[in-house]
Amino acid sequence: MPDLPKIDVVLSEADLMARVDELADRLAPRLAGGDWTAVSILIGATPFTSDLMKALARRNVHPVLDVIWLESYRDARESSGRVVVRADLARSVEGRGVILIDDVYDTGRTIDFAKGHLLAKGAREVITVALTQKPWAPRGADGVDYCAFDAPGRYLVGYGMDDAGLYRGLPFIGALD
Repeated sequence: MPDLPKIDVVLSEADLMARVDELADRLAPRLAGGDWTAVSILIGATPFTSDLMKALARRNVHPVLDVIWLESYRDARESSGRVVVRADLARSVEGRGVILIDDVYDTGRTIDFAKGHLLAKGAREVITVALTQKPWAPRGADGVDYCAFDAPGRYLVGYGMDDAGLYRGLPFIGALD
């Protein structure tokens, strides 16, 4: 078995859970009393989506959960610049608000593509949520609506994020060089 690469811990498991809770505190008032669907972008956002859904449920917010599988990286460390829908939604979002959940907000291409895709399917609005955003990611009106924390400009792994399919199961966020 090959040796593991050096992985620097960027955010510990405890700090990560605290950030998800803080995000749920900020997001819950916005979602109260409406028909919402949470759409997780597969595969990387899966652990974050699960923990965010639990945190929202503790605040009595219960969106319908669905997923969309988009791909722009494959097994590379840089985006191909092209977003492909590998699997679409299972439920209609027509007339519903959508909370679009991703793991890393980097160039903005994936979330922009997904947001347009969901609006074309009739979503009444799309709120974008990212676990983390890179230093160079667009901000303000061109950025995500909600973000749990700002990441360093390094390649991230763990908590759903991978390097060629590896390290998604780490309970913390780490960085590789």
